[in-house]
This record gives sequence, C-alpha cells and structure tokens, in this order.
Amino acid sequence: MSQTAVADAPVDGAAPPLPRLRQPRLPRWAPAGLAALAAALGIGIGLVAGLDSRIQWGLIAAALYVVLTAGIAGAVEGVRQAKDRLATSVIWVCFLLAVVPLASLLWETAARGVKVLDGYFLTHSMSGVITMEPGGGIYHALIGTMEQVGLATLIAAPIGLLTAIYLVEYGTGRLAKAITFFVDVMTGIPSIVAGLFILSFWIIILGFGYSGFAGALALAILMMPIVVRSTEEMLKLVPNELREASLALGVPKWKTILKVVLPTAVGGITTGIMLAVARIAGESAPILLLVFGSAEINNNPFEGAQSSLPYYIYEQWALGNEPSYDRAWAAALVLIAFVMILNLVARGIARWKAPKH
Repeated sequence: MSQTAVADAPVDGAAPPLPRLRQPRLPRWAPAGLAALAAALGIGIGLVAGLDSRIQWGLIAAALYVVLTAGIAGAVEGVRQAKDRLATSVIWVCFLLAVVPLASLLWETAARGVKVLDGYFLTHSMSGVITMEPGGGIYHALIGTMEQVGLATLIAAPIGLLTAIYLVEYGTGRLAKAITFFVDVMTGIPSIVAGLFILSFWIIILGFGYSGFAGALALAILMMPIVVRSTEEMLKLVPNELREASLALGVPKWKTILKVVLPTAVGGITTGIMLAVARIAGESAPILLLVFGSAEINNNPFEGAQSSLPYYIYEQWALGNEPSYDRAWAAALVLIAFVMILNLVARGIARWKAPKH
C-alpha cells in the first residue's frame, strides 16, 4: 500500500471524512455560450421548418435557451442550482421579449423620421403647402401641443395636489371614500369618453367653439387621477414623526403641511406631475373631437381650431402619400423625444430632491 493510501485511510475509531461542500459549477461563459447555441438552433429549426418570420425563430431560440440552461445546470450543478438558473433564464427571456419590440419601435421611428427632420421642419407650418409634395413642418403643432398640455397641467396639478392632501391629511369619512372611489374610476376612463364629455358640456351645452382650451379640459380630466394617486403615495411616505414634531411645537396643521410635509415630498410630487404630463402629451382622441386641427399657426388656445403633434401625425398619415408619411414619421419622432425629455426631467428632479443621508 502506498504512503498516500495509508494517509487517507481512516484511523480505527475516527469519523469518516466529510463529503466535499463545493459543488461543480458551470463556467462564467456558459450562459452566453448557451444563448449562442440556442440562437443557432432556433435559426436552423426555423429554416428547416420553412418559417419565414424572424420572430418565430427568436421564440424558438428563447424556449431552447431556457430548456438547455435548466437541463445542463441540473446535470452539472444539481437540482437546486438548476432551479435558480431556470428562474434567471426565464427572467432574462421575458426582459428581452419586452425590450425588443420597444427597441424595434424606436429604431423604425428614428430611421424613417430623420428623412425630413431638420430646422426647417421644426420652424414652419403646413400653411400653403401642397400635401402631395415635400415641404412644410410642425411648428404649428408644437405650439398647440405645448399650449394644450400646459393649460391642462395648470388645471389638473393644483386640483390633484389639493385632493391628495385632503385624502391623506384630513379625509377619514364617507366623503374621502367616495373621492377615492371616483379617482379609481377616472383612472380607467378612456380618453375618448373624456373628449365626449367636454364636447357635450363645453361645446354643445355651453355653446363655446372648438379650441385648444377645450382639448386642454379633456386632457386635464385624464391627468387629474394620475396626479392624485402619485401625490397621495408621496405624501404617505413622509414620516409621521415629522408631522408630530411640528404639531408638538404648536405649529398649526395647515402650516405643518405647507412647511414640512410638502417640502419633504416635493421631489416625488413633481415627478408624478411630469409623468402625468408625458401621459397626456400623446393623446389624440380628445384633440380630434375638440380642437379640430388647423394647418395654420394659432397662438391663441382660447379661440379657433388648433393643431397638435398627435393630430398632425394622424392627419398626415391619413393623406396616404409618401411625403405625408415622411412628415408623420418625423412628427412621431419629435413626440417620442418630447416624452423622453419629460421622463428624464422627472428622474432628474427625483434625484435632486431625494433625501440626503
């Protein structure tokens, strides 16, 4: 017997050696390698089966990736680690399934929108432009969008803020429950219903004409429940100790809300308002009913028809010719950029006003 065998042999009366705790693991490149293998197999199966859609190839590859990851991990690392890798692979596949359509949308819009997007397009209207020929711009639609969204924000933000303050700081009875119920109902109201309500009340019953302000009223209805909900959640996050400390010093409740609660939650409140603005910026149904778009520049939102970016996109696409399609894609790219800027501003404000530890 060799010396190594003698050394490894258990001594009489001694406990047997413990099993190794370290299990074999797949190398770090294994997920990427399995993804490449699944992609190759998905493409091969798609070609052999005669599938023309690349989406079908991708779905086959995603299913193969999940199966291969779980099977190989179970054979090498054990059942427990295989379950962990199975959950991780499913999460990654779902993430890609959500991101790929978004990235495809942004790429398609950018690729088609840059054809006519330049300084001239941003600073000219469609007044006097023959729709069958290139030319024209979105200046009148930009003016309309900014004025309508701005008016809607001026209407909805104060009402939503005060409603949220009442629900969090004062509301305890049936009135608060009724307001909460109606806010929940308003959150799911389709935009066309808000447009029909303003059309029947503001234009038909009261006799006012089509205008940007009428569209802003409908947008405010859509924006209000979002502001109420976001502000309500931000106010609930303010620690009660701050309120109690202020009240213990003899400060009235209204001043406590104004000087303590609102400054503490101002970052989240502003973020919620900005996200609500981004939500209504792309609404087209109320604008079609109430604003009745125009090809000319109208700086007065209280009188006369007025265009907006969503209406401009609909109008140009409905014309059905190549120059109008290019203008529609360019306007869509501007609208996406506008919404993206609002979201970035909201995130910046949230970080700026975040509590410093």
